[in-house]
Amino acid sequence: MHEMSIAEGVLAAVLDAAGGCGARRVDRVELIVGPMCLVVPEALVMAWQVVREGTIAAGAELSVAETPMQARCRQCGREFAPRIDNYLCPACGQADVDILAGDDIILKSVVCETDGGEDTARKEDFNAENAEYISHMGPMGPIGPIDPGSIEHRQPGK
Repeated sequence: MHEMSIAEGVLAAVLDAAGGCGARRVDRVELIVGPMCLVVPEALVMAWQVVREGTIAAGAELSVAETPMQARCRQCGREFAPRIDNYLCPACGQADVDILAGDDIILKSVVCETDGGEDTARKEDFNAENAEYISHMGPMGPIGPIDPGSIEHRQPGK
């Protein structure tokens, strides 16, 4: 069950982001998961419930959204949405592709409480223009920390 090691990596990144904004509690964590990571969302949530205990993220909800796969054929350049078991280009029939999306785990946001109210440590929403800016992770690799410059601080009621 590789979801446990993924949950541990997510927790490390979350605690790093929360520490960067002086959080005393983490309330919610949002992930975007690609199908090539072979993550079972329910298993990841269960693993999260185990690894978060005893930390400032002990009661934090984990939201896991799935993103579709996207590929570009190296032979003809066509972009398409392959299936996990079929990488054949619909235009030329070749299975020589570059994966553009769907092979990563993205830490989208961390919502935490500080002494001044609720703050949000947030990565930009995932889209093709900022894909390189967001922390990526393969099925077994570590999640990079949230860039401190991307932390958005909010005061209650604003």
